[in-house]
Amino acid sequence: MTSPQLNEQVSRAERLIDLIAPKLQLVEEELRRNFQSNIQTIHDVGEHILGGGGKRLRPALLLLVSRMLRYEGYRDVVYGAVIEFIHTATLVHDDIIDEAAIRRGRTSINYRWGNNLTVLVGDYLYTHSMNLALAEGNLEILRLLSNVTIRMIEGEILGLEQNGRADLTIDDYFEIVGRKTAALFGACCRIPAYLVDLPESSAASLFNYGFNLGVCFQLIDDLLDFTSSTEVLGKPALSDLKEGKVTLPLLLAMPRATDAERKTIARVASNKSFDGITAPEVIDLVRKYDALDETRAIARDYASRARFALKPFADSPAKEALDLALDFVLERDR
Repeated sequence: MTSPQLNEQVSRAERLIDLIAPKLQLVEEELRRNFQSNIQTIHDVGEHILGGGGKRLRPALLLLVSRMLRYEGYRDVVYGAVIEFIHTATLVHDDIIDEAAIRRGRTSINYRWGNNLTVLVGDYLYTHSMNLALAEGNLEILRLLSNVTIRMIEGEILGLEQNGRADLTIDDYFEIVGRKTAALFGACCRIPAYLVDLPESSAASLFNYGFNLGVCFQLIDDLLDFTSSTEVLGKPALSDLKEGKVTLPLLLAMPRATDAERKTIARVASNKSFDGITAPEVIDLVRKYDALDETRAIARDYASRARFALKPFADSPAKEALDLALDFVLERDR
C-alpha cells in the first residue's frame, strides 16, 4: 500500500472512529474509576497501567458493533471496560511468565513491583472484571465471558507446554492462537448481540467476525516480531523466539530449511538464546523460504473470512468502520 493510500485510509478511519469517540472516552473513565481503591498499591499500579495507554482495540470493536446494531445505552461502555480488564489481566500474567521488562515501551509491572504483587494484580483484574459483568445482571454475557476466560487460560497452559519446542505443529499453533487471542475478540463482538436481543445466527456471525479478526491480529503480531524495530514495537526483534515461542513464520520455514538450519532454530528456541546464529540471520532465513509473505497471505485469508461474516448486516458507517478495521490490522506496524 502506497503512503498516500495509507494516509487516506488513516483519515477515513479517524472520521469513522469519531462515531464511538465519546463512548470510548467513557470506557477510559470506567477503567480509571474501577482502579480506585483504599489500597494505595492498587491505585498506583492502575495509574501505571492506564498511563501506558494501549490501542483499546477490543472495547472499540465492541462499541462499533453496538453502534452497527443501533444499541443506545451505557451497558456497552461497561462491557468495554470489562473486556479491557480481562485483556490487561492476560498481559500482566504474560509478563511474569515471559519475564518481560518492558510493556508498551514502559517498565513492566513485574519489574517495577515484583512477581508476587503482579500475580495478585492479574487476579484482581480478572475478578474485578467478572464482578463488573455480574453487576450488569446478564447471565448469558457472564457465561460467555467466563467461558472465554477459561479458554484463554487453557491457551496459556498449552503455550507453556509447547514453549521451547520447534516441533510444534501448525494445528497446535492455531489452537493456541484461537484460545489465547481470538476468542476474546470474538466475545467482544458478540456481546452487543445480547444487548439488542439479536437472533442466534446473527450473534454467531458477529463472533466469527471477531474471532477471525483476532487470528489475523495475532498473525500480524508474529510478523512484526520479525519485521519491526525496538523503537516502533517497544521490544527487540525476535523477542518471541528468545522467549521460546516458535510462531507461524518459523513453523512455515522449518520444513523448507536444511537440517543444520532446523537444528540451530531448535537450539535457539530450547535454550532461549541466540546460540550459533544471530537475530538478523534468523530473519534472513524466514525471508529466504518466503515464510513472511506466506504468513501475511494467511492473515489476509482470515481478514476475508471476517469480512464475509459482516455480510448479513445492513450497510452503515459503523459497519464500514468494522470493515476498515481489518485493513488496519493487516497494515499496522505496532
